[in-house]
Amino acid sequence: MTIPVPSEAGPGRLLVSPARGDDGSPLPQGRAVLWLGHGAGGGAGAPDLTALAEGLPGHGITVVRHEQPWVVAGRRVAPRPAALDAGWLAAAPAVAELADGRPVVAGGRSAGARVACRTAGTTGAAAVVCLAFPLHPPGRPERSRAEELLGPDVPVLVLQGTRDPFGSADEVTAAAGDTAGRIGVLPVDGADHALRTGRRAALGPAGVSDLLCRAVAEFVAAAARP
Repeated sequence: MTIPVPSEAGPGRLLVSPARGDDGSPLPQGRAVLWLGHGAGGGAGAPDLTALAEGLPGHGITVVRHEQPWVVAGRRVAPRPAALDAGWLAAAPAVAELADGRPVVAGGRSAGARVACRTAGTTGAAAVVCLAFPLHPPGRPERSRAEELLGPDVPVLVLQGTRDPFGSADEVTAAAGDTAGRIGVLPVDGADHALRTGRRAALGPAGVSDLLCRAVAEFVAAAARP
């Protein structure tokens, strides 16, 4: 299901993968909604976002992938962070209507993860999922974005490649510091910023997808508990 999202920057859209029951039929009263944004290099068809959209509905979780107006318009360059935040927030009412009182977990990959962190307080997200959080530009660790990662006052799960040039899993763990368990970092062994592993890695594409789905399903389920 596709839902258009009007905004000042032009139309965006939501790609909705409804929660399913054991028999594969739609499950209107799923446990939660996972609202995901894409990165600055592509749209909602990224492999990790697609894996969650295909795998989590079977866990009773509705997955909503948001495509920013610049992607819908066919542009190749993402706008500045403030415009990304505005495009994301324009979709919040439609996501809330889909949730119908159920918890909403916000998240995204790369730049989309930054947006979800920056706006978590405004959207009222129950938790945040970050796929490949871009802690710093490649080779520029002094330009840290740790403040954004530390911003949400709700639980945060970060799934980070051990070979990510935008910040390895170890770097993100160090940046998270002592947050009393509020921020959890799950390393994806051998993965880069796209959460892809090399040909000789023990964890192939299917293994990465399975790891992401299991970890995120457990995290969202915990966030949805009363």
